[in-house]
Amino acid sequence: MPFNIDVQQGLEWLQQFDQWLKDVAQSYGYLGVFLVSFIGSSSIIIPIPYTIIIFYMGMQQKDLFAPFLLAISGGVGSAIGEFVGYYLGYFGRTAISEKQQKKMNYIVKLFSRYGAITIFLFALTPLPDDLLFIPLGIMRYSFVKAFVPCIIGKIFMCLLMAYGGYLSISVLETLFGGEGGLLTIIASTVLLIIIIIAMFKIDWEKYFPLEEKTEKEKKKV
Repeated sequence: MPFNIDVQQGLEWLQQFDQWLKDVAQSYGYLGVFLVSFIGSSSIIIPIPYTIIIFYMGMQQKDLFAPFLLAISGGVGSAIGEFVGYYLGYFGRTAISEKQQKKMNYIVKLFSRYGAITIFLFALTPLPDDLLFIPLGIMRYSFVKAFVPCIIGKIFMCLLMAYGGYLSISVLETLFGGEGGLLTIIASTVLLIIIIIAMFKIDWEKYFPLEEKTEKEKKKV
C-alpha cells in the first residue's frame, strides 16, 4: 500500500509539473519555450516531455508564435540542457584511475570517426540522450564537436514538432511526445549503467584496433 501511494503521489506531482511547464511556455513565449526545453532536456534519466509543449504551441497558438522561432528557442534550450549530463560525466571522470582514463582516450579516438552523425541522430530522434552525453563527458569528448551536431539535431527536431503542430500532424505528437513513464526510466537507467560498465571493462584497443601506420611503415611506402 505505501508503495502504491508513493507512485500515485509521484504521478500527480509530474502532472502538476507538466502543467507548470505549459504555463511557463505560454506566459513567457519564446523565452518560456527556451526555459522549458532547457529544463526538459537537462533532466537526467527522468523524461520530461517538453517537445509536446512545442507541438501544442505550434498548433494552438498559431496567431501568436511562429513555428520557426519556436523551433529555434526550443532547439537552443534543449541543446544547452543536454550538457548537464555531459558535465556530470566530465567532472565524474576525476574519480577514475589513470589506466581507465587512457582507455577513455582510446574510445574518443574510435568515436571521432562517427561521433558527429551519432550525436546528431540522438538529438534529432526520441533516443534517450543521457545514454550518449554522460559517457561523452566521461570520455572528455570535445565540447564543440559535441555541441554543434547536438544543436543542429535539436533545432531540426523542434522544427518537426512546431510545424507538426502548426499543420496538425498527430503522428509526430505520438512519436516525439510520449512521457515514457516508470518503465522508460528503469530501462534508461539500466542501459546507462551497462554502457558505463562496458566503457571501463572492454579492452577497446584489442577488439577495435585503429589502423594507423607507424613511421617505419610510412617510410617503406
